Amino acid sequence: VVTIVESQIEINSFTFDVRSSGDEGDLVILLHGFPETSHMWIPLLEHLGSNGYRAIAPDLRGYSRGARPEGAENYSYTTMVDDVLGIAEAFDSERFHLVGHDHGAGLGWFVAGTHDNRIASWSALSVPHIDAFGNAIATNPEQSERSQYILFFQQEGAAEKTLSDNDYGGLKAVWNQSSPEQVEEYLRVFRQPGALTGALNWYRGITVAGEGRQPIGDVSVPTILIWGNQDQAIGRPGVEATPPLMSGPYRLIELDVGHWLIQEAETQVVREITDHIRAFPV
Repeated sequence: VVTIVESQIEINSFTFDVRSSGDEGDLVILLHGFPETSHMWIPLLEHLGSNGYRAIAPDLRGYSRGARPEGAENYSYTTMVDDVLGIAEAFDSERFHLVGHDHGAGLGWFVAGTHDNRIASWSALSVPHIDAFGNAIATNPEQSERSQYILFFQQEGAAEKTLSDNDYGGLKAVWNQSSPEQVEEYLRVFRQPGALTGALNWYRGITVAGEGRQPIGDVSVPTILIWGNQDQAIGRPGVEATPPLMSGPYRLIELDVGHWLIQEAETQVVREITDHIRAFPV
């Protein structure tokens, strides 16, 4: 069994906590979503590390204790793209594979759309092309309704209180597919001073509907989108609007599960990502 190493890396005056596996082969960077940490990627880290890849899963900005700047303006995609590219540079990789779930997928789409020369393959989990998704939120009543929680998360103070009351009962309700061990690991991070605000700043720094964010346009990077059709937050409209924005190889993998793809369909998700990465070597 491959060992998962926990360490820290310095990027642009920030210190990121990372989990990694494998010490050679193509680099794969894994971006977690909300409200999770790099711990969500352990099954994929183990699989990639034992199949000849070097896989890196950081606790992203706001989640890593040493990378938790105050102020939502520090949590825009434009700013955080440098975190992702910096991680690749820290591991001496000009080109790498990228995998992202939820918010990590939103950021990953931005990286793939703006730095396609750096990305060998892109695996998006749950979130469709962010231009398509933003347009669906703005124009589709069903998706707009599903996305109301975003407006709540943008309320500074109120969102923190609701999610942390009764020993983080609000967050625990979200982790209904996670093991007790995983919940404890997440709470270890979210109980740190400023962590919950840092995580919520992803919603405050990125206006998903597109205000203040330029569209990324066509994506040429070879891409898969793994989407659960029982996802409460992300409906079909944005998924169906994605293919016209893909100028490179693209495939949709639709599963009969919800939002927590790797917890609900681990074997299939790990296999699909690995097959996709293998098909487009660095």
